[in-house]
Amino acid sequence: MAKCRAGWGIAGDRFYGYRPGYKGQVTFFKWETLLEAREKFGVAALSPAAFRRNVIVQGIDLEVLLERRFTLGGVEFEGTGEARPCHWMNQVVAPGAEDWLMGRGGLRAKVLSDGELTVGPVELWLAQEVA
Repeated sequence: MAKCRAGWGIAGDRFYGYRPGYKGQVTFFKWETLLEAREKFGVAALSPAAFRRNVIVQGIDLEVLLERRFTLGGVEFEGTGEARPCHWMNQVVAPGAEDWLMGRGGLRAKVLSDGELTVGPVELWLAQEVA
């Protein structure tokens, strides 16, 4: 379970309460990208934790959530930008992973409402685009 707090992020995360208005309070990553990385780099035991993202989703096009408000599992977020990979990916995944992950690194978001995300199926609701 991840306890989300509006304007702060996820309790216990390294960026929790980092600074007001921080655009990376939560980072989302696609399960499908993890599976592709395991195959591409031949690392069958690659853990989702290696990518240093907070929330792993499946079957959701994260690009659609960019610059939009959305609710996932009852918690409201605002998609603020791509979660770009860093050089660390070349060490924890495999050489070349940073370049391969460009455009696949996930979504950064702000937390707009308090709530808890749990493991398992949840509903996704899209709201308006952010002006």
